[in-house]
Amino acid sequence: MNKQDHLNLKKRYLIWLYKTTKEVLDKIERKFTQLEIDRFILAELKKQDKNNEAAKFIQKFKVYIQNKEKDGLSLKYNGKKLNPEYQFLVSKLNAIEKVITKELGKASLLKIKDAYEKEMTRRILQERQVKT
Repeated sequence: MNKQDHLNLKKRYLIWLYKTTKEVLDKIERKFTQLEIDRFILAELKKQDKNNEAAKFIQKFKVYIQNKEKDGLSLKYNGKKLNPEYQFLVSKLNAIEKVITKELGKASLLKIKDAYEKEMTRRILQERQVKT
């Protein structure tokens, strides 16, 4: 195996490590970013529903938000402290980013982050509704 093959193996492994760790961490973090957006939407829905015609739907959305918050809090926190598993994931991602920078350079880390974001966006845009 030549030097380039060896480097390519490292690069693929580091990309895989980054992707898999980031996906798990994102599943937790996105609940909190979604809550910010959901709360804004809820406030707008309440403003627009002056005649309370959509009140039952707005209430269902409010319950959905509350459940999402409970779920997110239980994944991220253990009481008032960070959940050890969550803290481990944050530390692991930081370590992966450091080793990518060490082995491949800062520019490669930025490219990997950008490729990850593009892939996640592509997945969202290509999702198809399953008809039931």
